[in-house]
Amino acid sequence: MITIINNPIILVDGSCYIHRAYHAFPELITSDGKPVWVIYGVINMIKSLLIRYQPTHMVVVFDAMGKTFRNNLFEKYKANRMKTPKHLYTQIDPLCEIIQAMGLSILKVPDVEADDVIGTLAISCARSGNSVLISTGDKDMAQIVSSQITLINTMSNIIFTPKEVEKQFGVPPTLIADYLALIGDRSDNIPGVPGIGKKTAQILLNKIGNLKLLYDHLDKISLLNLGLRGARAIQNTLQANKEVAFLSYKLTTIKTDVSLNISDYQLLIQQLNINTLQLLFTEYEFKNWLIDLQSGTWLNKYHHLKHVPSHRRLNNTLLFQKNNLLSDYSKEKKIIKIICNTEMLFNWIEKIDESKFFIFSIHTDVFNVATANIISICLSIDTKESAYIPIKTDSINNHQNFLYLEEILSILQPTLENEKIKKVGQHLKFSYSILKRYNINLAGMAFDVILELYILYGTANYHDIKNFLDKDTFNVVTNFKKNYDNYNENNILSDLQNIQLQSLYAAKFIKSLFNLHHTLWPKIEANNKLKKIFEEVEMPLISILSRIENYGVLIDKKLLNTHAVELDYRLHALELEAYQLVGTPFNLASTKQLQEILYNQQKLPILKKTPKGAPSTNEEVLKKLSKKYSMPRIILQYRALSKLQSTYINKLIAMINKKSNRVHTSYNQTRTSTGRLSSTSPNLQNIPNRNYDGRKIRQAFIAPKNFLIVAADYSQIELRIMAHLSQDIELINDFLSEKDIHTATASEIFVTALHLVTDEQRQRAKTINFGLIYGMSAFGLARQLSVTCKEAQKYVDRYFNRYPGVMKYMQHIREHANKYGYVSTLDGRRLYLPDIYSANILQKKGAERAAINAPMQGSAADIIKKAMISIDNWLQKDEIPARIIMQVHDELVFEVHNDIVDPVVKKIKKLMEECFIMDVPLKVDVGIGKNWEQAH
Repeated sequence: MITIINNPIILVDGSCYIHRAYHAFPELITSDGKPVWVIYGVINMIKSLLIRYQPTHMVVVFDAMGKTFRNNLFEKYKANRMKTPKHLYTQIDPLCEIIQAMGLSILKVPDVEADDVIGTLAISCARSGNSVLISTGDKDMAQIVSSQITLINTMSNIIFTPKEVEKQFGVPPTLIADYLALIGDRSDNIPGVPGIGKKTAQILLNKIGNLKLLYDHLDKISLLNLGLRGARAIQNTLQANKEVAFLSYKLTTIKTDVSLNISDYQLLIQQLNINTLQLLFTEYEFKNWLIDLQSGTWLNKYHHLKHVPSHRRLNNTLLFQKNNLLSDYSKEKKIIKIICNTEMLFNWIEKIDESKFFIFSIHTDVFNVATANIISICLSIDTKESAYIPIKTDSINNHQNFLYLEEILSILQPTLENEKIKKVGQHLKFSYSILKRYNINLAGMAFDVILELYILYGTANYHDIKNFLDKDTFNVVTNFKKNYDNYNENNILSDLQNIQLQSLYAAKFIKSLFNLHHTLWPKIEANNKLKKIFEEVEMPLISILSRIENYGVLIDKKLLNTHAVELDYRLHALELEAYQLVGTPFNLASTKQLQEILYNQQKLPILKKTPKGAPSTNEEVLKKLSKKYSMPRIILQYRALSKLQSTYINKLIAMINKKSNRVHTSYNQTRTSTGRLSSTSPNLQNIPNRNYDGRKIRQAFIAPKNFLIVAADYSQIELRIMAHLSQDIELINDFLSEKDIHTATASEIFVTALHLVTDEQRQRAKTINFGLIYGMSAFGLARQLSVTCKEAQKYVDRYFNRYPGVMKYMQHIREHANKYGYVSTLDGRRLYLPDIYSANILQKKGAERAAINAPMQGSAADIIKKAMISIDNWLQKDEIPARIIMQVHDELVFEVHNDIVDPVVKKIKKLMEECFIMDVPLKVDVGIGKNWEQAH
């Protein structure tokens, strides 16, 4: 018998529920003629889940109105589905009202299906170490089943684990999408490959592999002993329907990267809205439900504690667990000290001052520096004893003799600011920034466990490194936040009992961090290069990034708003221009309407077709057509401006802080595989700069009064690093003699004297220079330059004839990556390549291309981080009226006071160029202006 783990996160396919209830439940109609059987059926199924599995987190996902990206791929997708009957449609809104009144969140995301939203949530929750239960009747969902993700059909109570999926479909979850792509799916009108049935698909996939591998080995199918009759006919059928097969695969594959703006709190089941439920049950005549609701038994055991908010509710199992935990606390209270007065806190300060070393964790209600409130603090000097400091507020713990936050911080401040007392923590940048709000300058930050993980394994994701941790440490670390939230301020127990439970979890978490640090640090310490990167680059960067984030970048909101209006006007003008060309209004964003206008009305040549044979309107096709025809040019401009408006301008305006008039991005040290910094909210790395509209956005990044913007950008840094890594004599000499590297390359490739190289040739040489060091093939280069493969190969050959050392380095780095699974930067940072051993040829080739470029990107990242540290140390020490305000790719951006611009620019340039010594010199280009665009 298959069992479900206690308290999983439950994701409900609401759209599937609706259609099941519509067809499976008897028709119920109110006395005034309102249909309600779908409402009744769906709510009963949801109740069943709640009562049976007692979840704390649950969300119901519905399909959004309108078409999805799959309709753009295949016009006939789900074309066989009936239009929603009116008597079903009228039940959807009241159904959603009841679901929300039950304390459950509802999700609808445009352009994707409920399956995609559920798939994204499920994968994300599973990666965080949670168990996920998906309630659906859709067989597509079987493709994401794993050890942590289970499916259940509430109507039939059939449960799907990986073994059950394979038993039911004849293939494992990883091949479900490939399986459906071959056999098709009549319910969604997915064509599949004609003549390929279930048995044939199972044999092909199990013996050969996924769809890609199947087609890679298609010419060998008839020779393989697969036990199939008519192997030659199957081979021919597959060959003839290759495009259909891959189209079907796209249609059946669930997206797991949907952009979702949803927090853990939104997944928590909230308190029942009794009043709303009473009104709805009365209106729709659910009399029995109304009686049960009023008596407190509507959800039986699940809501027997109806006065308690549901995210703090406990079933009997949880109550039993709490009693056990209280017992655990009783046993361990000798090593868990709850600080309830200043005397106890001072005693702990003495212990810390004596040991000169401690680990700490600040617990907040949200992970947002600007809005977070500190809930508690936990301290420890070893694994034997810890101090838990609950925060007293005016609304809680009034009868307890605990301390207010201001008292706690005033006592801790000297210790926190003492750089001789070494601190261990996790996400220390967050702790540093939170404490900075209280005018505390956290010093002595010695070890951030998240950064230790990143330096050692190239990832800070606990899910990815669980094999390196002992089971207890992994479980406690990954589940701490969930456990802490579940038991925080639970009204069933007294405040003191809840604090005891919180202290137990906090102590276990601190102990796990200690153990994790003591596991990771010896491994880092044994490698001098990794140790140096950790101690001299990553740890010092924490406070610098915090200062940059806190200060922010001043934005001219008026200019952005003006540009937004201008874009509206230009978009409207493009629409009118398009309408005039065709003589009628139409939707410029509609692929179907564009196909009709471009190819049927205007008779433009069809350069490419979609997998289903429709003429393509993708960007590549429109670019070629725009050279001769007006309409493709208009469509391209319209698409570009629409994206600019929605992706950049509108988002930037929304993120301007009302008090500071600045945007405060968040920099992350552990999200990229190469060591580069990334930024979010907003992402400053992707703001365009090569066209008028992108530059217009950068004009809105301004300097305050009496200041100027200074932008310092490393020139051709990755090419310079390649010269050093490859030791190619010609490339090194080109840089040492200060030749323009792109002009020199153009001269060689196009067999032209240096002084006769044209701007177009130089631009092409630039594409070749960067393309080839990124591992680009002749085929890829041909597409970039719009030339034949033969011509591109000629360029490649000439390039490597000029720089043979580059070719040798590329071959060496591929071999190193295949042998060790990683490559290294100049400083020794390890950049792991998990796909280098993949059986999938495309993934392996991609990993080899990454292996070529990663040492250059990673080294460039290390260099600019060192530059930031060097410059910030100088600015802080000499109290210079200048600040680093942004780091974008290979560029540092500053605010500098008018009176000192010249000496500051010289110093910045000197520090950036001298922070790292290679066989070719680093070069920095500096620009100055009142805004970022002027300075760039």
